[in-house]
Amino acid sequence: MNPKKIIISLIVLILVFNITLFSYFLFFKKEAKIEILEEEVIENKNAEEIYLKMIPDIRSDLISQKIDFLEVNLSHMRARLYKGGEISLDYPILAKGDLNSWGGTASGLYSVLSKTKVSWSGAADVYMPYAIHFYGKYYIHGEPYYPDGQKMISDFSGGCIRISDQDIKKLYSSVKKGTPVLVIDKEKDNYQYPLNELASLPEINAKAFLVADLDNGFVLTQKNERDIFSIASLTKLMTATIVSENVNLEKYITITQKMLNDGYGATTDLIINEDYRIVELFYPLLIESSNDAAMALASYLGRSNTLAKMNTKAKAILMNNTLFADVSGYDPLNTSTAQDLFQLTRYVSNVRPLLWDISKQKKVTSFGYNRFLETKFWNKNIFFLDETLVGGKTGFIKTSKSTGIFVFNFKDSQNNLRRLAFIILNTDYLKRDTQRLYSWASKNYFNP
Repeated sequence: MNPKKIIISLIVLILVFNITLFSYFLFFKKEAKIEILEEEVIENKNAEEIYLKMIPDIRSDLISQKIDFLEVNLSHMRARLYKGGEISLDYPILAKGDLNSWGGTASGLYSVLSKTKVSWSGAADVYMPYAIHFYGKYYIHGEPYYPDGQKMISDFSGGCIRISDQDIKKLYSSVKKGTPVLVIDKEKDNYQYPLNELASLPEINAKAFLVADLDNGFVLTQKNERDIFSIASLTKLMTATIVSENVNLEKYITITQKMLNDGYGATTDLIINEDYRIVELFYPLLIESSNDAAMALASYLGRSNTLAKMNTKAKAILMNNTLFADVSGYDPLNTSTAQDLFQLTRYVSNVRPLLWDISKQKKVTSFGYNRFLETKFWNKNIFFLDETLVGGKTGFIKTSKSTGIFVFNFKDSQNNLRRLAFIILNTDYLKRDTQRLYSWASKNYFNP
């Protein structure tokens, strides 16, 4: 064969081989990419569901560690004493606080502060037999009676836990000072969210956010949920909680010039030397986010004492990465995480729902006349007119940028009502971010 033809044939063979090899490489590279995408979708469909730890989950921790503790279960209406991981005593609860009149019983993990065989309640003008004090204004006690010996008859307590005289004597003698007291406001429900293939999240400006179900802890979506950020006026939710649980809301506070100076605010509705009932001050505090009102409210217990109680309360309701540095949120050292703020949101929703009503500018008429019921405040809770909003709070300082907590009601195809918490931290576009997360949650979980 002609050497020239041989060389040409070899070149052709080499070219054919290279083309075939290149085509083969392209084909299998494309197939590999498809396989990876399919695996990612399958992994997304079968991804482990995330549930946040909540107050009811503390019980299993204490049981597994065989710690002796007292469980006050407001869902089951039972008081149970655990010893060595087992139930030692189990008694029915006769009465608890009324959520609709500021009397909701405080939930969380506390401890027995003191025991008194007979304690006097100045708010109700009754004696409380075998009183076990565990937090703030709250006791576990027997059947209350008036000075003349006649027993008080009522469906609800003022927030304390009422147990029969026979049962409280045994419980009283069985608990010691320092015994942990776990108060469960509401058990987690077993609602199951559909495991649909989820659409991608829209662009969210916030550095951290969390959308989760308040009744079972299911996380719909989250980002940097454990990172610590300045929270600004979201602080005021805890301020209001502490005041409502430690002070008689009918008491009066006199506005002073110092309160207004220290508050760094400009609340025109607060007049120097004027007396305001404590419950009235919740309106400027939670609607227009008044720093002056925060300072006034904290003055009753003392600012440092109020602040100490806020930080202690945070630990009691699983806000372990939260620090309160002042009572208004003006200080950038007020810091928390989206996950911690979910716990505060759940607490307000289950125990102090009237705070949400005030945030929507509803008329909360407990304790009679309130001069702020007709006041046209600038409501900084940007969705307060939305019918699906349960309540909310916003905040802003330069360090934190915009922050927000909102609770919205959603209904699924079976008309089941779900309460979702939206926590948004460090954003330039709070309203837009919230609306986008709301729309995404609605389309993916309630209108799939």
